[in-house]
Amino acid sequence: MRKALIFEPFSGASGDMVIGSLIDLGVDESKIADAVAAFNLRMEVEEVDKGGIKAKKVQFTGGAVESEHHTRTYGEMVQMIRDSGLEWEIINNSLSIFELLADAEAKVHGEVKQQLSFHELGAMDTIGDLVGSSVAFLSIHPEVVISTPISVGRGYVRTEHGLMPVPAPATLEILRRTALLFQSGPSTSELLTPTGAAILGHFVHRSVATLPPLRIAVTGYGAGARDLPVPNVLRASLSESVMNLMMEEPEGGVGTGMGTDTDRVGVLETNVDDVTGELLGNLVEVLMAEGAKDVTVMPALMKKGRIGHVIRVITAPEDTRRMAYLLMRESGTLGVREMEVRRRYIARREKREIMVRLGGTEQRVGVKIGMSAEGEVLNIAAEFEDAKRVAEELKMPVKEVIKIVEGEARRILMPVH
Repeated sequence: MRKALIFEPFSGASGDMVIGSLIDLGVDESKIADAVAAFNLRMEVEEVDKGGIKAKKVQFTGGAVESEHHTRTYGEMVQMIRDSGLEWEIINNSLSIFELLADAEAKVHGEVKQQLSFHELGAMDTIGDLVGSSVAFLSIHPEVVISTPISVGRGYVRTEHGLMPVPAPATLEILRRTALLFQSGPSTSELLTPTGAAILGHFVHRSVATLPPLRIAVTGYGAGARDLPVPNVLRASLSESVMNLMMEEPEGGVGTGMGTDTDRVGVLETNVDDVTGELLGNLVEVLMAEGAKDVTVMPALMKKGRIGHVIRVITAPEDTRRMAYLLMRESGTLGVREMEVRRRYIARREKREIMVRLGGTEQRVGVKIGMSAEGEVLNIAAEFEDAKRVAEELKMPVKEVIKIVEGEARRILMPVH
């Protein structure tokens, strides 16, 4: 079972709509208010009526505005978030969303993102949206985040560069860089903002044309600023029981029909050429302790003949961003690749303890069993730590203990008829 957060942006999305929908869903607004206070921002939340739907309207006020014409550079924005003193997950998510925004703006305007500048009022409002949404998602901590197609509106929007088609070029660039589905309508106006697109693009794992069968536990609505023929709200729901929303197989189709099950994994990879063996060993321990499914470090010949390493991490799809951050923090690498993996074929795993006669004594030793979907035993392996303990106690070679234990386990579990 998966705890799923579902967005239905039938009337667009913006940063404040995302936060409002999650507050209405049950997130403690004081947690968000405390976080944005680090930037001298105040969050105001009120309940409003949008086309007959009660929704939460969020607005940020305050911030250190030097003048109405003051701007903040890309570097200043990044530094503000980094120096906020907030939890690293909030900082990491906020910076990742901001990078998506900045990269899109730089691409559209043909600039280097380090040279971008943001008007003070808009910059502080954006920081409130990035930090507020990151706090809200961290509070809910969903295993899967899903979105239906986002209605972007239609027509033209007036910008500082003149009239632009809807979706605005920066918004469209963000949509291009993410897996989000979108559609025109339902109003002649801009319904999806770049910040809203970036937040959903960062957090949404999968965008679907239609939702599968669900059992909804709670629903919340975040209000937009417009009065439209349809309610200008973003709907968010929590599902209490969703099995296969990350799978491409039909509902109930986890098995492959070929003796194995499948699951989804994220695969991260990076190259390093200046990390010591001690640091690599510690990196493996940190990543495994934080929930990685597997970590591999492989020696490699790097450019200019330098000896380095390739680090590969297998993790749950919802943990890839967190693991990428840990990989950069612990190794010092400046970039992490996310590999495209459709699915992983896995054997069913089970642990058992068996009694084995060794050295004239009865010993309890654990074994790991790999089985097919039909229950056929594919592999048996002795628990190394158990085998090592017995070997030390009986003054026997570990490999001999492992051989005897696995042989006895096969006799018990795979009897010859």
